[in-house]
Amino acid sequence: MKLLASGPIRKMKTALDNGQVQYSLPVGDSLVAMNELIGQTVNIHFLNEIRCQHCDRKTKKSYSQGYCFPCMQSLARCDMCIMKPETCHFEKGTCREPEWGQENCMIPHYVYLANTSGLKVGITRHSQIPTRWCDQGATQALPIFKVASRIQSGLVETALAEFIADKTNWRAMLKGNNEAIDLKAKASELIPLIAERLSQLKLTYGSDAIEQLDEDIIDLDFPVTEFPTKITSFNLDKAPIVSGVLQGIKGQYLLLDTGVINMRKFTSYFVDFSVESSTNQQQTLQI
Repeated sequence: MKLLASGPIRKMKTALDNGQVQYSLPVGDSLVAMNELIGQTVNIHFLNEIRCQHCDRKTKKSYSQGYCFPCMQSLARCDMCIMKPETCHFEKGTCREPEWGQENCMIPHYVYLANTSGLKVGITRHSQIPTRWCDQGATQALPIFKVASRIQSGLVETALAEFIADKTNWRAMLKGNNEAIDLKAKASELIPLIAERLSQLKLTYGSDAIEQLDEDIIDLDFPVTEFPTKITSFNLDKAPIVSGVLQGIKGQYLLLDTGVINMRKFTSYFVDFSVESSTNQQQTLQI
């Protein structure tokens, strides 16, 4: 067994290379190239230590994927409006961190259609394309609107969510790739259904606040050799050692022959990350 890295986990970094999603896992000061480990046995050993990714306070429980309770209560990035952007209260002057809100919420956002476990609508900051789609396990994505702020993207999203899903069925997403969808055709069907809501939003925020886009569909290919037929999810709080042959990666999940684990869920958990190497396979570790 070879120890590749030790320290706190952060969510996997992603990049698109000719359409295929490339993954790297931050563990401590190391960045482990994950695609190269597919087909090998990986081991994750939780060291019974969690430290807040913001203040480094030791905590018995992780809140909002990697924060201690005081930070979860005080940081804008942990507020409910991050999950429900249509409830953004920045303009009311009650944002927990106005400077952070100005830099992350009062900036251009995109409303998109994606194919994850099926057709869904979502939003993301302009700086998170295509990261957001990689994290969601979307095999196709199409930006359809550009808006001036997060709250506007949330209001457009909720309008569309009356007709299509705004969440991914993660279990279905992990069992395989959904059939291809003509996202442009779906957009053409959906946009007229919210025309009145869009007009109202433009009256409120200005005629140039919402821009309809004409973009190409983005295709994403995830590194999976075999999808699980039955989903068994690992929880490091209950089982501190996870081991299995890595059969693929989709979204923020490692697909092992023994079960799946959402690496983002365990942000700030200290682990030993090791691999059982075969003699004819090499591992790449970037530090």
